[in-house]
Amino acid sequence: MNQTSEKETQTSKKAPQPRAAAAGGEKVPARRKPFYQKSRRPQGAKPAQKPGVPAVPVHIIPLGGLGEVGKNITLYECQGDMMIVDCGLVFPDSDMFGVDLVIPDFGYVVQNKDKIKGVVITHGHEDHIGALPYLLKQVNLPIYATRLTIGLIKNKLEEHGLLGRTKLIEINARRKFKLGCFTIEPIHVNHSIPDAVALAIDCPAGVILQTGDFKIDYTPLTGGPTDLPAFAEYGRRGVLALLSDSTNAERPGFTATEKKVAQSFAGLFRKADKQRIIIATFASNLYRIQQIIDLAVENGRKVAVSGRSMANNTQMALELGYLHAPDGVLIDIEQLNKYPPEKVVLITTGSQGEPLSALSRMASASHRNVRVGPGDFIIISATPIPGNEKMVTKVVNGLLLLGAEVIYESMYDVHVSGHACQEEQKLILTLTAPQYFLPVHGEYKQLKKHAMTAESLGIPPKNIHIAEIGQDIRLSADGLELGEPVPAGAVMVDGLGVGDVGNVVLRDRRHLSQDGLVIVVATVDSRSGQVLAGPDLVSRGFVYVRESEELMDEARRLVVQCFEKCRTEHVRDWNSVKTRVRETLSSYIFRKTKRSPMILPILMEV
Repeated sequence: MNQTSEKETQTSKKAPQPRAAAAGGEKVPARRKPFYQKSRRPQGAKPAQKPGVPAVPVHIIPLGGLGEVGKNITLYECQGDMMIVDCGLVFPDSDMFGVDLVIPDFGYVVQNKDKIKGVVITHGHEDHIGALPYLLKQVNLPIYATRLTIGLIKNKLEEHGLLGRTKLIEINARRKFKLGCFTIEPIHVNHSIPDAVALAIDCPAGVILQTGDFKIDYTPLTGGPTDLPAFAEYGRRGVLALLSDSTNAERPGFTATEKKVAQSFAGLFRKADKQRIIIATFASNLYRIQQIIDLAVENGRKVAVSGRSMANNTQMALELGYLHAPDGVLIDIEQLNKYPPEKVVLITTGSQGEPLSALSRMASASHRNVRVGPGDFIIISATPIPGNEKMVTKVVNGLLLLGAEVIYESMYDVHVSGHACQEEQKLILTLTAPQYFLPVHGEYKQLKKHAMTAESLGIPPKNIHIAEIGQDIRLSADGLELGEPVPAGAVMVDGLGVGDVGNVVLRDRRHLSQDGLVIVVATVDSRSGQVLAGPDLVSRGFVYVRESEELMDEARRLVVQCFEKCRTEHVRDWNSVKTRVRETLSSYIFRKTKRSPMILPILMEV
């Protein structure tokens, strides 16, 4: 919890002083009293508890999404009832060798499965729905989400064979529903995907607002602007706590509108009048896909899609009515080469340079249907996620080498963020006037910056808390307290294995990636300890044996000596023998090469 010094506390209690007179002697009026310091209780706020009666608490337990971008999941508990908001994943860091996905630790959820009334999803991005199949394999819970989000969840559950046994309940903005003692009202917000909602969670402890991912777009392509009147109404009634998206907390000003991208795309379509257009974007960015379809119709072009997730999402959105295309405009990718290049647009995945994505395969000339060349005009309509810059650069270089013209990053306005910048964050804070503020959804530096923004608006530092994953935050009208932390963290998914790759396995993989492996194989007489065959040394990722024969011969000679010494000293504990071999070889190799490969002795007894 943020603390202030005694001096700062005393200073903050002083009445605001009039500002100094301006030039010419004209007085400048004193600043307005911050709205947080108003003594009047907001209309509709819950009345104070009777003296001596403790206020009803609500427990907010973030199980992910703090100190990281992704893996968002928050558990709420009040009067024995629990509910979950979002259930996302995060993609692995570069040092998580071989790991496919990282999901939250569901241990605490499984322990309390009988108390949990359901999972409420704010929108359909992977960092908010990606871990649902892994949760539902352990606990069967009802899922509450908007129509499009349910469509995206269905695609995901079908892949895991869970669709038939999962209860999916459609929710709508401004329509309340109950989960135990919680009454939830979804609130429409703008984001880079349709059907995104914030949540007003009303319980006996008070009202908690969780924004989900949002921005404030006054001219959105569809769906109308963020429902600011709903936020203001809750602010008038009284908000116990606000949990708000911090992804863009370091960026001043406002996030640009999607219409800015539409104008930029129109100019690029004119520029590429005689070329084939290929556009890479997120498969979930249906606004961007609709923009491209509309421009293709205006310019007399056909549209094809590439990439499994892009094809699945586009088909689902067309069926649900979130995408619209005249008959005959959408074609199968197999038909792409039947049309002149200037008459087609290809929408593809791979805007983040993912190695197996469609755009990456095009850049390496290994795509089955698309051969990129000088006649192609390629637009990468996304900003690289931190950590993906090198992969995106590699793809751009590959496409340029093939002769294509590539528009990427900030060369033109081909992408806008779906997250609120500082002025939008201030607006939500001002409208809701929360008693407590918890910045969520971001790395620590972003959470810290969002906390500073809230403090600049007058929220007392003691009422702002930058939480950690697994913390039990106990909120009530009486104050904020921290309970005992719950089991939480990250679980790595590698292929079909969930959680079987941990720190020890990652350490070994890191070790192998840095210095390689040396395997020592020998056949030993179990009675005498005599070496009957070998020892043979096999190197992988350490040195090229044919060019290091002297090194390997000397290493083999030292291993033979080690075996002989063990035999003469009557050491028959094969684990001890392996340890001696490992230590002998490790010491020699480091002395000669300053490398520390993993050494794996394999002894076969006869």
